[in-house]
Amino acid sequence: MANKIKVTQVKSVIGRPGKHGKIVRALGLRKMHQTVEHNADPAILGMIKKVSHLVKVEEV
Repeated sequence: MANKIKVTQVKSVIGRPGKHGKIVRALGLRKMHQTVEHNADPAILGMIKKVSHLVKVEEV
């Protein structure tokens, strides 16, 4: 069974490179302080690493 993680957007994508906004959207985040749950697979972890300054990550 894969580990689950909770990803919460804590900073805005306004003024950031467009790629960062697309990554945040691809993670399923649309609004500030919204939280989504994902499996901790390499693709998701790579996306989180790219926008780590915009999101908060917790293990479930």
